[in-house]
Amino acid sequence: MKLPRVFLLSLAAGIFGVLLLAGVSRFDSGAPPAPSPVSKSLLDGVAVREQIGLADVARIRAEGYRTLIDLRPDGEAPGQPPAAAVREAAEKAGLTFAYIPTPNGAIPQSRPEELARVLANSDKPVLLYCRSGSRAARVWALAEAARTDGAPASAIAAAVRAAGQKVDDLLPQIDTLVAQRAR
Repeated sequence: MKLPRVFLLSLAAGIFGVLLLAGVSRFDSGAPPAPSPVSKSLLDGVAVREQIGLADVARIRAEGYRTLIDLRPDGEAPGQPPAAAVREAAEKAGLTFAYIPTPNGAIPQSRPEELARVLANSDKPVLLYCRSGSRAARVWALAEAARTDGAPASAIAAAVRAAGQKVDDLLPQIDTLVAQRAR
């Protein structure tokens, strides 16, 4: 009876040791920390990504972005930094900041219009963000579709898809906005 118990204790100690060693080597290897979520390029100097934290702002500036646009309403989720705090961090980092709170779900017509105005007057490259990047990409798609010299509908859809976001349900609206440019 003692032999199996000793074996099991030895086995458990061995497994624990391997896991401990793996964890120590992972954090002690001198490797850089895991990168923050990656920004995905859309078109014309505009990129999108998921929610940022205050600690991300300096890194965003170091990546070369000049303008940061928050499309997530304050208080949408616990732990989300308020726009005022992100604005302060952005300004300290030398970024221009804009806040265009867009509710989750249906996109109010005023939001793509406001984003288009902000983008037209922003230094590029520009980084848009929201909880997952989806809302930001979708609002951008509608703003780009309405822009007089905006990209074709197929390029807009391809850019949103390449950024890992869904756009198919917006295609009729994008097509309509693009068609209205010629008028």
